[in-house]
Amino acid sequence: MTPFSLKPALAGLLRVSSHAAPTALALGGLLLACTLPAAPALARKATHRAKAPAAAPQAPRPAGHPVVLTAHPGSGLEAVARSLSADELKEAARHHDHPIILTASAPLAPGHKNMALFVQLQSAGMCGSAGCATSVFLRHGKKWDNVIDSVNGGMSILPTRHQGLYDILIDNDDKWIWNGKTYQDTLGGH
Repeated sequence: MTPFSLKPALAGLLRVSSHAAPTALALGGLLLACTLPAAPALARKATHRAKAPAAAPQAPRPAGHPVVLTAHPGSGLEAVARSLSADELKEAARHHDHPIILTASAPLAPGHKNMALFVQLQSAGMCGSAGCATSVFLRHGKKWDNVIDSVNGGMSILPTRHQGLYDILIDNDDKWIWNGKTYQDTLGGH
């Protein structure tokens, strides 16, 4: 018995008078119970002919070394980050906000030359829907220069270089290159 041959039988049950309703409901439930085990078997026989659209090929992402920001309380990195972020920390304190300072350091040139300091201040008041902003500082002698200021997204150091320094990838699709004085956004959106 298939669900299609049950249609007339179910229609007849629905025309039963109200005093026979309990019997009709019981018979209807029995008929429904008999057809349910067949439903999965019937469903398996159906074939789906439509094909999903092919996914657009994606360009391979450049391999890089991810910058992993972590807290280093009391470390030299944190002390330098506090000094470089003094204005932001003072502003946060005025609003009774005490950000967590995350840092990382990495060479931006072969041979571990030109060490960069990555700094992110994390707090509810300083981070928005796009996440928390990270700044990158490059040491020249005893001075630290801000070479990327307050960008959102994960960062990776790429193996490609411009004017001697490695390129930096932000948020997996935004490549920043060294122009000799600072890092320049190649997308122009930041």
